[in-house]
Amino acid sequence: MPTIPFEKWHGLGNDYLLVERGTLPEPLEPTRVRRLCDPHFGVGSDGVLEVVAVEGARAQIVIWNPDGSTAELSGNGTRIAARWLARRTGVREVTIAVGEREVVARMRSGLEVEMDMGPVEVAPTESLDVDGAVLEMTPVSVGNPHAVIAREPERAELLRLGPLVENHPRFPDRTNVQLVRVESRSETTAGVWERGAGETLSSGTSACAVAAAAVANGWCDSPVTVHLAGGDLLVEFDERMHARLTGPAQQICS
Repeated sequence: MPTIPFEKWHGLGNDYLLVERGTLPEPLEPTRVRRLCDPHFGVGSDGVLEVVAVEGARAQIVIWNPDGSTAELSGNGTRIAARWLARRTGVREVTIAVGEREVVARMRSGLEVEMDMGPVEVAPTESLDVDGAVLEMTPVSVGNPHAVIAREPERAELLRLGPLVENHPRFPDRTNVQLVRVESRSETTAGVWERGAGETLSSGTSACAVAAAAVANGWCDSPVTVHLAGGDLLVEFDERMHARLTGPAQQICS
């Protein structure tokens, strides 16, 4: 494999390789992404952030999943790209474009980044037949699809149900999956199974989906702290159900 300059970052343990398209010896494609993300035969990561273009305080990125597919959005990925761009430009507020969605991010104290994630759409809860059991699932869109399930987020259950729900016929393009326990009117705990990645320590869009479902279903009031395996993310909503996500982003190495 040719030499590829990269930086490795994480958002609460959800790690990404960040590369700039202009420095790559060869274009990224699914096979190369799978090799890069492999923890044994590659660098190892939960995905690749490909910076396509930078214009001042605005960057356009492509988010690659470790299975070689691409994602419409990633809360942790865009937060990482935002801190990378802020460091590069020396400004406190930047814009990250992912597909058709633009995310405005502001650097806060320490490693914290606050991002306006845009609209979150919550559909009515529906019953989903999975492996002979009926699950009550709330579909949520954060620019990418989510299935929020009120169920004890035990790891064994997440590993069992995650791939079954991700690939359920109800979701022809697959979905992200969250098992959620409500702790209080302002807190939830969630286990996350990411589409194209599997079990993850943290997910920004999953945190937004969990918080949105909690508010819409009357479990919680905004703002909502979402406890994940890698740490906590804070999600706030305005009257239009536009989400603001706050959490850390940190460089590991280059």
